[in-house]
Amino acid sequence: MTAPQRHDADEVSETSIGDLIGNISNDLSTLFRQEVELAKVELKQEAAKAGKAGGMLGGAAFAGYLAVVLLSFAVVFALSEVIPPGWAALIVAVLWAAVGAVLYMNGRKQLKTVDPVPHRTVDTLKEDAQWLRNPTG
Repeated sequence: MTAPQRHDADEVSETSIGDLIGNISNDLSTLFRQEVELAKVELKQEAAKAGKAGGMLGGAAFAGYLAVVLLSFAVVFALSEVIPPGWAALIVAVLWAAVGAVLYMNGRKQLKTVDPVPHRTVDTLKEDAQWLRNPTG
């Protein structure tokens, strides 16, 4: 058993510092390539989920739009029984303009909170860079 251990020790002692630095450099290069690949995979997964959700929300929005249009006509026709049709249509239009303004302001506020950065990968790259600056501890 001691002979193989000496053989391994001989190989280690024959390895030059240049070879070790070259190996570390190759390993770091591989590590960074893998981190970039991880970021790409994360972004593709999130984009696919967002695309599916967006399609569903788009379909729901279209159905909701049709319902709102038809209900708006119903309200206009109902108000036309009490006031002139032009005024009824104007009242409904003003109500929808107010709803649209509120939705726009809230949507704009929400959009400002979106963060497109893949945080796990960025954190890992920061750790790798920190290790690279101080590999011994």
